[in-house]
Amino acid sequence: MDAKRIIKKVAVLGSGVMGSRIACHFANIGLQVLLLDIVPKDAPADDKKARNKIVDDALAFALKSNPSPIYLKSFAKRITTGNFDDDMPKIADCDWVIEVVVERLDIKQKVFETVEKYRKPGALITSNTSGIPIHLMTEGRSEDFKKHFCGTHFFNPPRYLKLLEIIPTKDTLNSVVDFLMLYGEKYLGKTTVLAKDTPAFIGNRIGVFSIMSVLHYVDKTGMTIEEVDKLTGPVIGHPKSATFRTNDVVGLDTMVHVANGLAENAPNDEAKELFQIPEFVTGMVKNNWLGSKTGQGFYKKEKVNGVNQFFALDLKTLEYKPSQKVKFASLETTKTVDNLKDRLKILFAAKDKAGDFYRSTFYQLFAYSSNRIPEISDELYKIDAAMNAGFGWEMGPFEKWDALGVADTVKAMEASGNKPAEWVYDMLAAGAQSFYKVENGKRLYYDIPSKNYKIIPGTEQFILLDNIRPTHTIWKNSGTTITDIGDGIINLEFHTKMNTIGGEVIEGINKAITLAEANYKGLVISNEGANFSAGANVGMIFMLAVDQEFDELNMVIKAFQNTMMRVRYSSIPVVVAPHQMALGGGCEICLHADKVVAHAELYMGLVEFGVGLIPGGGGTKEFALRLSDELQDGDIETNNFRDRFLTIGQAKVSTSAYEAFEYGYLKKGHDVVVVSQNRLLAEAKQHCLQLADEGYVQPVPRKDIKVLGKQALGLGYVGANTMYSGNYISEHDVKISQKLAYVMAGGDLSQPNLVSEDYLLGLEREAFVSLCTERKTLERIQSILTGGKVLRN
Repeated sequence: MDAKRIIKKVAVLGSGVMGSRIACHFANIGLQVLLLDIVPKDAPADDKKARNKIVDDALAFALKSNPSPIYLKSFAKRITTGNFDDDMPKIADCDWVIEVVVERLDIKQKVFETVEKYRKPGALITSNTSGIPIHLMTEGRSEDFKKHFCGTHFFNPPRYLKLLEIIPTKDTLNSVVDFLMLYGEKYLGKTTVLAKDTPAFIGNRIGVFSIMSVLHYVDKTGMTIEEVDKLTGPVIGHPKSATFRTNDVVGLDTMVHVANGLAENAPNDEAKELFQIPEFVTGMVKNNWLGSKTGQGFYKKEKVNGVNQFFALDLKTLEYKPSQKVKFASLETTKTVDNLKDRLKILFAAKDKAGDFYRSTFYQLFAYSSNRIPEISDELYKIDAAMNAGFGWEMGPFEKWDALGVADTVKAMEASGNKPAEWVYDMLAAGAQSFYKVENGKRLYYDIPSKNYKIIPGTEQFILLDNIRPTHTIWKNSGTTITDIGDGIINLEFHTKMNTIGGEVIEGINKAITLAEANYKGLVISNEGANFSAGANVGMIFMLAVDQEFDELNMVIKAFQNTMMRVRYSSIPVVVAPHQMALGGGCEICLHADKVVAHAELYMGLVEFGVGLIPGGGGTKEFALRLSDELQDGDIETNNFRDRFLTIGQAKVSTSAYEAFEYGYLKKGHDVVVVSQNRLLAEAKQHCLQLADEGYVQPVPRKDIKVLGKQALGLGYVGANTMYSGNYISEHDVKISQKLAYVMAGGDLSQPNLVSEDYLLGLEREAFVSLCTERKTLERIQSILTGGKVLRN
């Protein structure tokens, strides 16, 4: 690792789909970015705006795209645009120059020739190519250029897909490789995978093989695209877009380009016939049915009688038919099986069409992946890491193989004509029965040359609950687990469905605080689920409300509020480390923590309005409290009240942790953001230790909260009625808004006054329970529970 290297400014050369979004992600982490592209033909020499039109339009388009490539719109100010002809000398100020121009070797080499004239010695220079051999790009370049040159292959979209392949040449300095591997992971939040300079590197080599294997299977068996997408989505730990919807998003032309490149550039590949394009794909390309970019691909959407209807392509006739819902008996049996490893065993053993599909396509994939070692990688974990980070899989090929049992699967593979590589047999003969194992809280992989297990490089600083839970669990119930993560800190994780908060989670939070107060220094609340928490268990709330068990409902809400207050006022520091969705009750836990250490990809919000309620776990109270603290800083009272009121009233959800600061969910200058999710728990632990070691003092419940009474209440009422008059909200929305205003204003007090947290929690609970008596609120909750849709009645 080059300890002295500091990156302050980056130049991105090329502002297309990838270049503009890579520039945004560098801006996301606080760097100054110079984004350059070509000058339009016939642009006047003295018209800078005209000469920068291509780059400016590209960046503007990227910033308007959804999902956004930028954490916060203001971060775009860190990007300066320019053009190759006028502004290339400015790269002399840059510590890293990354080339993202069109995929043609001659053009890239011409760009590098110009870069060489202005680049400062020692500056990093990398290419984002997805397939051009890296070593060919540096022909004719200086020794210093070659030493600091490397391939850096980001996956699209760069903000959201975690894979970053690092591809050095024989001339690249080891210190440069080490720096890029660590920088990509720690600061850019990537899974950095060291790849060899082979066709399509690692991710696309394995990923496109997997896709092509499925396409040929479909061509042979006549399975429909709806059937395949049902089988290759979340049920096996793959994204919802599965196979064909993913192709539509990426673009069929892109997949064909990579497959053709592999067919041409990997002539010795034993599976090269699978990279031949099926006839139905050729027909689709001919028809320009490339997916989202052309409006139709394997799927298309059309309005029929004013209603959007989805159509799926019949691959035999190349005609579109209404998309059909499909079912498989084997999938039905796995609906109650939450553990992916257990689910895979059931699916691969199935005797129906689904089981045949899994065995055929995945046995091919397992064999192919084993045969790519040592061609594309010397270590098996890199293949899994690339597939998980680049394609959104929960488990890569070797991890799936492990889950099924290596030895038994080898026998099944042999029987199906998919014999794996010889090293797999050597591994089994050496007594190693799995590709991975966990020892002392660290995950190890089987190292083929040494025939020993080794720790995965770069993971030494991570604290991963999956690795330490088996040996460090100190308490658990059906919905939570408390783990000792060392140095006097314990962690509480949720593992309910969507990590929703019900009685078992409330019990877990209280138990964790009790244990920490008795025997430990502090508590972290974090988990490794897909989301931190989707909020309270609204199903339980719905049942109590329908049964008119309002006294019991009141007790449930009070227990939730009391637990949040215990998070706030325990005698030990409580740090919460949320990631992805932290909604409703999940947000309220964060609001009451001593500190929040948030993953950058944080979608946080108090969204109770969508189900006809107001935040009832202390969220409304906390916004009133934070408003009071702002008022004491001399801010304009009514404006601040309006902003806080609208954040809840419009159920605003942050699109990043940085936007959560803007909405007031996170505290500026206090809470922190971590870009690398693998480091999130370790960072949270350090902050918890710091609070404890600095002499944590148990806080005292607040009784000095300034509320505005009728002054703010009137503002809330007028605002709601104005929105209703303009047909922006419904009559029921008005009622919810009035309840929210009443709590945040501290009731109908005749003048501003100081109140306690308990007073506000009482108002909050009363409003919450009263809304549960409303038929329209129950209709909203039912809509979420049955269809996952927000009803505005």
